[in-house]
Parts: sequence; C-alpha cells; structure tokens
Amino acid sequence: MKKRGLFISFEGIDGAGKSTHLGALARAFEAQGRVVTLTREPGGTPLAEKLRAIILNDTIDSLTEVMLVFAARREHLQQLIEPALARGEVVISDRFTDATFAYQGSGRGYDWQTLLYLERLVQTVQGLEGDFVRQPDLTLWFELDPEIAAQRLAGARVPDKFESQSAAFFDRVSHGYAQRLQADPGRFARIAADNPRETVWLSVLQAVQQKGWLV
Repeated sequence: MKKRGLFISFEGIDGAGKSTHLGALARAFEAQGRVVTLTREPGGTPLAEKLRAIILNDTIDSLTEVMLVFAARREHLQQLIEPALARGEVVISDRFTDATFAYQGSGRGYDWQTLLYLERLVQTVQGLEGDFVRQPDLTLWFELDPEIAAQRLAGARVPDKFESQSAAFFDRVSHGYAQRLQADPGRFARIAADNPRETVWLSVLQAVQQKGWLV
C-alpha cells in the first residue's frame, strides 16, 4: 500500500543552521525506503526561482514583495509540492509560509490579516474531504538569538537584502515565528539552534520520530 505523502518545513532566521540538517533528514527517510523531494522557498520551480532572485535582491514595494512571494508559492505548490505528495513522497522544504509571516509580516510590519487572506487564497487545495489550506505536517523552527546568527553569517557569503538586515529586524522576525507557533502549536517543533550540531540533529530526529514517521 502506498504511504501517505509527508510535508515537512524547516524555518528560522538566517544563520540558524537549519540548512545543515535538511540533507541529513532526507537521507534518514531514504534509508527507510521513502522517496524524498528537497526544495526551498522562494523557489522550487524554474518560474519560482526567477521570482526568488527578484525577491531577494531587488528593491521593491512591500506589497509587490508580498505578492511575488505568494505567486512563487502558488507555482511551487501546484507544480512540485502537491504532485509529490500525491505520489506519496516526503517533501522537505527550506521555508514555507511561516517565513512570510515572520519576514514580511513581523520583520517589515506588513498587515498580518492581509497575509492570512493570501495564505487561504494561495494554499487552498482540493482534498478527498473537500477544500483545505495546505500546511506542512511538521514545521521545525530553529530558534536562535539574532546576535548569534549574525556572528555565524559574518563573512560567510555576500548577503542578500534580508541577510543584511539589522539585529532588530531579525528580533522582530523571531517574534513572528513565535506568533505562528502560538497559533498552531501542534504543527511546530521548537529546535534550540544554539546547541552543538549533534545535539540539534538529535532534536530534529526526535521531533520526526515522535510523529511515528521514522524508527
């Protein structure tokens, strides 16, 4: 019998270290016979990747930025995520909608209610029991003090327009993630990202094992 598709997102401010564990989790699922699709937001499809370049690098109006983010997400859902889930695959995404609420909502101060409306509009899909808003089955939030994250990023690469923001901006972003967790605590696993890499990985693994998806 075909296994149910799983959707897992990794969230956290830049420098939280989440990317280090994306591949490790994919390999853990593959070792148990699952097909894994690794992806990211913004991005994941050719069109969404083009929009990603604009979102991360161009100076644009805040509403334009939000609309581009959700346009990329709709394309991502329709062309990659939903088909992979229908095939019974495990989809692991480096960020999803929580990042929009954290960065554009809390970080930039964009209207939260408008983001909620766009979330419903863009992420509503048809299921066997009717329409529903697609969310990850599990979101791993890598929580880290913005000052520590900045130290990790320093000199690592040329920063995009988000990575070059102030510590105060990333503090607001962190509060945005916390607000999303409070609204949907059953979906989130809070990962203390200031621990050693091995400890962080164990936290990730345990969060997935508690769902019964890995043994």
